[in-house]
Order: sequence, then structure tokens, then C-alpha cells
Amino acid sequence: MNGSRERFFAPCPRGLESVLAGELRESGAQDLAPTPGGVGFAGSFDLCYRVNLESRIASRVLWRIWHGPYRSEQDLYEAAIALPWRDWFSADRTIKVKVSAQQCPLKSLDFVTLRIKDAICDKFFTVAKARPSVDTVKPDVRIDAFLDAQQATLYLDTSGEPLFKRGFRAARTEAPLRENLAAGILKLAGWTPGQALLDPMCGGGTFLLEAAQMARRVAPGLGRQFAFEKLNRFQEKSWRALCEESRARQQPETPLSIYGSDVNGAVLDAAKANLNQAGLADAVTLKQISILDIKPPADAGVMVMNPPYGIRTGEQDDLAGLYPLLGDLLKQRFTGWRAYIFTADLRLPKLIRLTPSRRTPLFNGALECRLYEFKLVEGTMRKRSPKQAGEA
Repeated sequence: MNGSRERFFAPCPRGLESVLAGELRESGAQDLAPTPGGVGFAGSFDLCYRVNLESRIASRVLWRIWHGPYRSEQDLYEAAIALPWRDWFSADRTIKVKVSAQQCPLKSLDFVTLRIKDAICDKFFTVAKARPSVDTVKPDVRIDAFLDAQQATLYLDTSGEPLFKRGFRAARTEAPLRENLAAGILKLAGWTPGQALLDPMCGGGTFLLEAAQMARRVAPGLGRQFAFEKLNRFQEKSWRALCEESRARQQPETPLSIYGSDVNGAVLDAAKANLNQAGLADAVTLKQISILDIKPPADAGVMVMNPPYGIRTGEQDDLAGLYPLLGDLLKQRFTGWRAYIFTADLRLPKLIRLTPSRRTPLFNGALECRLYEFKLVEGTMRKRSPKQAGEA
């Protein structure tokens, strides 16, 4: 049963679709179809297990159970009531229906949600004389519907809790970066475990946690539960074998060339707690120090950081003063390194006075951001004034 070919969709942070497609290809996925906000793919249910367990970029794995045209809420009701829901889960499971849409002609998504829920419950009552209960907070089974102008798709969510919730956050910090976004930034930066990695504004340590897991080959989904375990077709033996195979690939617990620092001692304590919760405290070197006082821990490597965005006016002024000093620091001390700065502050290249070699648009939730790459090569990065450029 788990070898049959199915269609899936894995949503991800916008801007990371190509990274996710590469990851899915390595896992054995076929018929990859990147689209804004995620990647469609085909494969067996065992592949669905593997992607849930091992993907660092996906937010969820959705199993496609129906796709077709619609014109009214009644069309969606009839499509949903025709599906064999009892084959997929039992009536004692709780459910939640979530509807999202783009250019949908129907007036009320709440009414669409209600009609799809009614269809599922009516089908159960027809065949089993029992109805599943609704739980909008922590359902056993989540049904996702997506509607565009003419077509609708129904999915069963196989993940449950979002995949970026790794379960390692013992301590929370202000505005933490989502784990799958951090992992995607590390992939875009081209960082590999053999290279030194430094986050000089590490906050709660999200970049450090993701890098240490990559280096030690720790699957991000190990130790958590998934929604597919509550579906009728769940094959526990296959799942347990996959988990054991994943554990066997983990690398020995040796110190890594991964470094983090922050000027705030309380924030650094949070990073230590999170690393300890993940069993990675010995993998990362932490230090309390101002970013302007740091020195490179190696001759070459990758620096990655997510500075404050400066949403309030006072913060914007502080950052406007910090960025030129940061540019001087990178130029003077970090020749031979590559620096990656992830920010929603689009003033950064101008204020830091360095020329980015790449600008990658990314989204942190709904907030549009950029990942700026600076290759710190001696004598080539400093922005020239218009007068200097004219003389040249």
C-alpha cells in the first residue's frame, strides 16, 4: 500500500522553493512542480514519511486527495461527499477544515469551510452512522482546501504541527526566526559543515541549531509525532525502520566549527538553553561580546546574521549608526569570508557601504526581506562615491 504513487504538496517560506525542490529531489521525489510558496511532488507514502522526518525547508507535507473544477459551494460539497473519507481515517478522529484561496469568486470562505465539513460528516454518517467531531485547536486530522478562480484542491495534512517546530526551543527570544527559514538561508549561503560558521548576533541560536543538526546529520523530525500516524494507512513498521535508519546516519558528538555571539547575556542564555535542549550544547562555541569587537574564529568561513529590522524610529536611527561600523568591521577583519545578512531593512547596502554580490528576496511570514551576500575580498567591496566612479 505504501508503495503506490501519490501526489503531495509541501509549502515553504516564499523564496525557498528552489532550495526545497533540490531537497525533495535528493529524497527521491518525482514530478517536482515548484510554485510560489511551495513545491508539488509525487511519490510513495514512504516518501511522505521521509520528507516529514528529514526536510529542513518544508513547512508541512499535504497529501492531495482531490482536484477539479468548481463554480459554487454546492460543487465543493458534492466533490467532498463523494470521497472515501472512512478509508483514510475513523469517525473517532477529530477534524479541522482550513480553506485558503486566490481569485476565488465565492463570497464567503467561512461558508465554503462549513460546506466541506458538512460533506465529510454527512459521508461518515451515511456509511458508519457516526460523525467526527470538530477540533479547531489541535485536530487529529486537518483537511486543507485551496481554491483558485476555477479549480479546487483538497489535501489531508500529514504533518500535524508545522515542520519548522523542531521542539528544541526551551527558551524563546523576541521575534525568533523560523527554523526552516534559517535552514534555507544556510543552504542559500552555500555553507557546508566543513566550513567555519559565525553568527555574531545569534539571539536564541536558530542558525546555530540548524547548522549543528546539519553537521551531525540529525533529522529535524526525530522524536516528534506526525498526523500521518493517525491515518488508517499508517504503516508503523516502515516508519520505525525509517527512524532507525536516520539515527544510524548521525555523526559522532565532536565539537564543530560553529560559533555564536551576542552582546545580550540573557539572550545568550536562551541560546545555551535551546542548544542544551537539542543535545547540541557541546557542538557550538558561544561568547558574550559586541558585534563590533568580534574577531574571526578562522581564516575563512561564512558569517550569517539576522539583525533587528528597526521597525520603530529610534531603532532605525541606531541601526543607521551601526551599519557603517559593521561594514568597516567586515572589510578590515573578515577578508576571505562570505557574509550573509538577512533583513527587512532595505537601506542596509547603502548604509553598510559595501556592494552586495547577490540579493535574494525572501519572506519572513508576510514580511518581505532580502538576503544580502557580501564576498569579502581585499580591496574590491567598498562602494565608490559618484566622483570616484566618474574618475575611474
